[in-house]
Amino acid sequence: MAARLAACRGRAGPVAALGRLRDPCRRWSGAQAADTVYDVVVSGGGLVGAAMACALGYDSHFRDKKILLLEGGPKKVMEKLPETYSNRVSSISPGSATLLSSFGAWDHISKMRHRAFRRMQVWDACSEALIMFDRDNLEDMGYIVENDVILHALTTQLEAVSDRVTVLYRSKAVGYTRPAPFPMVDSSPWVQITLSDGSTLQTKLLIGADGHNSGVRQAAGIPNVSWNYDQSAVVATLHLSEAAENDVAWQRFLPSGPIALLPLSDTLSSLVWSTSHEHAAELVSMDEEQFVDAINSAFWSDANHTDFIDSAGTILQQAIGLLKPTKVSARQLPPSVARVEATSRVLFPLGLGHAAEYVRPRVALIGDAAHRVHPLAGQGVNMGFGDVSSLAHHLSMAAFDGKDLGGMSHLTGYETDRQRHNTALLAATDLLKRLYSTSAAPLVLLRTWGLQATNAVSPLKEQIMAFASQ
Repeated sequence: MAARLAACRGRAGPVAALGRLRDPCRRWSGAQAADTVYDVVVSGGGLVGAAMACALGYDSHFRDKKILLLEGGPKKVMEKLPETYSNRVSSISPGSATLLSSFGAWDHISKMRHRAFRRMQVWDACSEALIMFDRDNLEDMGYIVENDVILHALTTQLEAVSDRVTVLYRSKAVGYTRPAPFPMVDSSPWVQITLSDGSTLQTKLLIGADGHNSGVRQAAGIPNVSWNYDQSAVVATLHLSEAAENDVAWQRFLPSGPIALLPLSDTLSSLVWSTSHEHAAELVSMDEEQFVDAINSAFWSDANHTDFIDSAGTILQQAIGLLKPTKVSARQLPPSVARVEATSRVLFPLGLGHAAEYVRPRVALIGDAAHRVHPLAGQGVNMGFGDVSSLAHHLSMAAFDGKDLGGMSHLTGYETDRQRHNTALLAATDLLKRLYSTSAAPLVLLRTWGLQATNAVSPLKEQIMAFASQ
């Protein structure tokens, strides 16, 4: 008989109960799930888990399958769009928008609110070096969307396929039993899940979307490489000094960490400031005027410049101009901030994590359960949605071919596909974090020249944008 494995710690995700969201009754109780066998159970109903359930629920090859989404929190329904913007937002890539469109969620998001950005300017606080990402025809590079809006759209779409996807709210998995390698005659060949109310259910495939402290990952015995950064991120909703087109995503690398300003509307932007734990605590506790002054100074001050670095950068820029006289993207000035939305300042610690494996027999990991990344690249949720797209594709083909959904042949195909993409992005993000977290002259000079050279080579910028658009 298979031994009971580690108990689930619960999902650590971005979704939190908010005052403006009501909690209706659960669709059905956990006791009703007893002895039920599902084709797929998704553990964790955050953005990525809910998207996974939607992708399978709307797949024509899954019409005869039973799918369950487990969510430990209450059902969150947005009765009407609140006037105040949430401080938790995501940068949605065109690839992620395509996924959300495939099962109708993007239509709801478009009717609610989102903000497209068509340029991205990244520059170094220790020099004048910058890189501007844009397209000749000014196509959308991405979209800034509140997490609440995305979750509402996903919840709405799940309700539309309630005959295929059952959602069990306020139900936390506290134990998983995987089938033994050589099952006994009277043993189950499926994964057994024990819920907090004592009821049990079984599934042919368990998908862990339960955050970076994933209980599914721990129960499956999958090693996880992780460490905490010496930084926390401060998020807030900011009011700009004046209305503007506001279609640029701004990011400046300070010695203490990157600060980003993401567009929400003509007059509002979202702040993500990664800095030391001590400084983050100060930013959250200081009064509004001091906080606004700190933000404007972080974007405009040249206090970290040195004559040596500025001179060296100017020389290289002049050389680039001689070798490549074609026009390069010009520097733009970021908007100034007038005030901060009350109670919108929050901080959370940052870290990196990566599961050694994404799959085991009858188990697959997606989203933060498989990887955790620094927010400087804005790719966290996009990596998770990429997992959803890939895993849904492999499972759809398996269902079409009549294969066992928990079999390793197609699960390893998903793992290979996503590890190739995610590992490269994790490594690049970690390198950038370390490269820019210093004001040492040799490294400042190296990254200054790197930014200038990259900004001048259009094919390289196109490749970077194409990778980030997935």
